[in-house]
Parts: sequence; C-alpha cells; structure tokens
Amino acid sequence: MNEAQRAKVVLKILNQTYPKTPIPLRHKNIFTLLISVLLSAQCTDINVNKVTKKIYPKHNKPQHFVKLGRKKIERLIKSIGIFRIKAKSIYYLSKILVDKYNGKVPRTFEQLEKLPGVGHKTASVVMSQGFGYPAFPIDTHIHRLAQRWGLSSGKNVFQTETDLKRLFPKKYWNKLHLQIIYYGREYCKARECYGLSCKICTTCYPKRKKPLITKKA
Repeated sequence: MNEAQRAKVVLKILNQTYPKTPIPLRHKNIFTLLISVLLSAQCTDINVNKVTKKIYPKHNKPQHFVKLGRKKIERLIKSIGIFRIKAKSIYYLSKILVDKYNGKVPRTFEQLEKLPGVGHKTASVVMSQGFGYPAFPIDTHIHRLAQRWGLSSGKNVFQTETDLKRLFPKKYWNKLHLQIIYYGREYCKARECYGLSCKICTTCYPKRKKPLITKKA
C-alpha cells in the first residue's frame, strides 16, 4: 500500500468515525477562539474550557483584556501551564488588536503570526475554525499520527503540514484536522496503540509487529 492509498484509507475511516467535528475549544467569537487556542499550548482543551467558562461571560473582547491588565489576566488563568507568559501575550495581543485593528482579529496568516504568542499553528486554527479558510493546523499529536499512518516522514510539523496538504484535497483540510485529533485521543493514543492496534494502523500496516517509535517534532 502506497501513501496515496493509505491516505484514502485514513479519510474513509475518519469520515465514518467522525462525520461531525465540533470545535473542541469553547468560544464566543473569533477573538475568544484565538485566546483559547493560545491558552491550549501545553495544556488540555478540557482544562482550557474549564478556565474560560468563568472568563468569557464577562471578558470576551480585546478591550476587556486591556482593561484587566497583565496581573489580573494572570490570576484568571493561573491554573493553566506557563500562565505568566500567556497572560503577557494575551495582554499585548489585545492591545495591538485595539490600537491597530479596531478590536478585530485580522484575517491573514501574516498579520496573525505577528501577534504576541501566535505561531503558525495557532494562526492556522483561527484561519480554519474561525474564518473557514482552508488550513491544516499541525501539532505534535498530528505529527505523530501522520508518521504512524505512513503519511509523512517529516522531521518537523512544517514538513508534515506540507505532506498532508499534498495528500489530501483542500476541501477536506479543515474537517480532517479535527478528525485526526479526535481519533488520536480516542483510538490511536501515544502510549496505547504504538501503531499496532487501532483500525487505521492495522489497515495501513497489517504486517506491522513491532511498536513504531515516531520522531518528535
């Protein structure tokens, strides 16, 4: 089975398993989606949602976070990893949105990636889930799964993104990104499947006997 055939298997199984793909990070608007994605670095979606559930009813615009200031933002997100760094990014990001973009989230990769704390992956999620622009956000989990499934041998997330965009039609990218995340969490876990037990792994590699050690991004 070549990589194009494996891509078809992956797409078929994921569409059967997850016909619907709700956005896992709860948000009220595109700005709060941006904040939630920023907060999710080195943190679970569940924990982010737990924290933002208490924040977003009152604070859901850049102006709100500028008014709060860094120290108050820190207190609000204290249970989240590297909260001081994230609070600093949120404050200055909000200030830039107010001063430069009239309180609106910009709609291009270039503008988003210039904001404090916003890398390519965060920008990709906002472009994909917020604006509906075809994008393929790649995190370490998708990077790992792409290797297990024989879709990429990329040494980093940028190479993996290029490989997946080449293998899958653009119309599938936004949904596929979420489907892969859901499948990885439920069936192809880092320390359970090892490329040996889930349906995708056994279909793509029926003769695989040894655990697959994937390259970290």
